[in-house]
Amino acid sequence: MQTLVVPLLPLFPRLLSTSPATAAWLVTATLVAGAVSAPVLGRLGDMYGKRRMLLIALVLITLGSLLGAVSPGIEVLLAARVLQGVSLGVVPLGLSIMRDELPADRVSSGVGLMSSSLGIGGAVGLPLTGLVAQNLHWRWLFLGAAVFAGGLILLVRRLVPESPLRTGGRFDLPGAAGLSAALVCLLLAVSKGSEWGWSSARVLGLLIAAVPVFAVWGVLQLRTQGPLVDLRVSARPAVLWTNLATILVGFAMFASFMVSTQILQAAPATGYGFGLSLVLSGVAMLPMGAAMTVFSPASARLSHRRGPRTTLVVGALVLTVGNLGFALLPGNLALIILATTVIAIGAALAYSALPLLIMRAVPPTETAAANSLNTLMRQLGTSSCTAVIAAVSTALTIRAGGTVQPSAAAYMVIFLAAAGAALLATLIAALTPAPATPGALPGDGPSTDDRRLELGAAQR
Repeated sequence: MQTLVVPLLPLFPRLLSTSPATAAWLVTATLVAGAVSAPVLGRLGDMYGKRRMLLIALVLITLGSLLGAVSPGIEVLLAARVLQGVSLGVVPLGLSIMRDELPADRVSSGVGLMSSSLGIGGAVGLPLTGLVAQNLHWRWLFLGAAVFAGGLILLVRRLVPESPLRTGGRFDLPGAAGLSAALVCLLLAVSKGSEWGWSSARVLGLLIAAVPVFAVWGVLQLRTQGPLVDLRVSARPAVLWTNLATILVGFAMFASFMVSTQILQAAPATGYGFGLSLVLSGVAMLPMGAAMTVFSPASARLSHRRGPRTTLVVGALVLTVGNLGFALLPGNLALIILATTVIAIGAALAYSALPLLIMRAVPPTETAAANSLNTLMRQLGTSSCTAVIAAVSTALTIRAGGTVQPSAAAYMVIFLAAAGAALLATLIAALTPAPATPGALPGDGPSTDDRRLELGAAQR
């Protein structure tokens, strides 16, 4: 859902008789809708049932996909993409159901694979979109998504049990409205900064407005009984620093998603491009999705033996190496594919460890809400990465084949920034203290810090 329309953005202005700026909202609308829906669905799942909210999310995705398939113009298609944005909330709900329902020895592997699906789905979406768009009508993308989502509804109803854990209470409607307003201000400014101008009145106004809205929302959350986001839990060092590392990991992973196909499709006259077609460039990205699928179980085994913090450190280091390798812009296609695969391995390890770290640090009754907030942090990381890519790509350009293209220096800066983000995430993960809460997952291998705490308690 996140990358479904990305390869088609250059074509939509002609197909839908609209401007490129309006067509770009097909990505922005999904981004903002997903950021808003994830914490709301997570909190509702903790209160009224995670399976129930998972089914509601899938129904909304199905309706959005059907609406997109029959949309007569850009306005209706934008509404469809808003409904598809609810897909972001599916991931934290699924993670929480796994924690509640799976046998103890399968929690880590299940959570790892589900968490990595954020990257796997994005990697698969790119070549799939290219293949369908090149051989069929673009509406088949939305119709196919509706069929898959409808099939998932049937499978969830048949196979997924409802979690017995409930928090009760009333839904924090003012908190949801405040967080939605703050996120809309922040994400619109970040995602549209390059297009509108970072010094424009719209961008500065949105960024300035986001500060007091977040501040007022935070005060209300601290005073509300049963808040949308328990900021006291979120402020625990193990949760706070893990969420910060999540933003950086999202930034480091998404650079290759956004830029790799551009490099592969760029003309050889640029000095770095390979001139591949839409479909072939997507096929070249398939090893990325395969690597994330294969290394998610490996991440679970590493987390079981050494603790998820060790897995996060290793994954962030691999991300650093992969982005540094990409920054050299190797002129060989095999080396480009190798670099994207290394980045995918690092993302699989890191993404799989992040929800385990969160779930070890929060009470079981707040699992869905905490995972939703962590998913939101990933979205902030990818949004920031998109903004940096847009700013650097428009600032550092060359003329090749009669058109203006990003220069090799632009891509070097982008991947160096991604490597720096991954390295900083490594340091934060290494220095984050182990959680001192009863939220540790059964079956998880204790980290060194965990064993030290247990030993000290036994001696006392």
